[in-house]
Amino acid sequence: MNRTEAEVEREYGPFAGQASVAGVTFDGERVWFARGDKLQALDPESGALTRALEVPCDAGTAFDGHYLYQLHQGRIRKIDPGTGRVVSTLPTPELLGASGMAWAEGSLWVGQFADRKILELDPQTGKVLSEVVSDRFVTGVSFREGELWHATQENERSEIRRVDRRSGEVLEQLELPAGILVSGLEADGQGHFFCGGGKSGKVRVVKRPATARRTSRGA
Repeated sequence: MNRTEAEVEREYGPFAGQASVAGVTFDGERVWFARGDKLQALDPESGALTRALEVPCDAGTAFDGHYLYQLHQGRIRKIDPGTGRVVSTLPTPELLGASGMAWAEGSLWVGQFADRKILELDPQTGKVLSEVVSDRFVTGVSFREGELWHATQENERSEIRRVDRRSGEVLEQLELPAGILVSGLEADGQGHFFCGGGKSGKVRVVKRPATARRTSRGA
C-alpha cells in the first residue's frame, strides 16, 4: 500500500450564510456541494458561487452525466440540474447513517458512516448489489476511471483511500493534515479531488499523487 501526505492545493470558502459542506460532486464544469437547504454550484476556476437549487441536502451528492443525486435524511433524490426539479426519489428503505455518494458503472455507491462500508445500489430499485467493507468511518465516496476512493474520519483525522471494490483492501492512502476533515469527495479526472470540509464551510482541492496514477495505468 502506498501511503502519502495529502497536498491541499486550493481552498474555497467559507461562504456567507453557510454553516457546513456535506456532499460534493463535479459535472465537468461546476462543483456542486450540499449546504443544508440547497445544492450549490461553484465555478472551480474563479471560486465564485453560481447557481443554487432549492433541495434539502445533508449528505452525499453524485452526478451521472445527466442528473444529480442528493442524499437527505437517508433518502436519495434524483434532480434535473437544469430546472432543479426532483425527478424521482429512490425507492429504498431509509439509509440510516448514509454519508458520501458517487455514480459509476450504472450504479450508485453510497457510504455508510458508522457501519464502515460502501453499498452499491441499483438506481432504479434501490436494491443493494454489493458492499465494500472498511475499517474506518466512511464519509465521501468517489468512483472514477474504474477506481473506488473514499474519505474517512477517525479520531479527528481524515484520509482519502483507494480501495479494491471487491476485497476492500486499501491500495492507496492520502493522509490529511491534522484538523482538516473530509466530508464529501469527488475526483475531477485530472489528478485532483474536490473535498467537502464539513463544519469548516470550505471546499478544498487535494492533489492526487503521481504514484497513484502510475499504479492505476500499470494495473
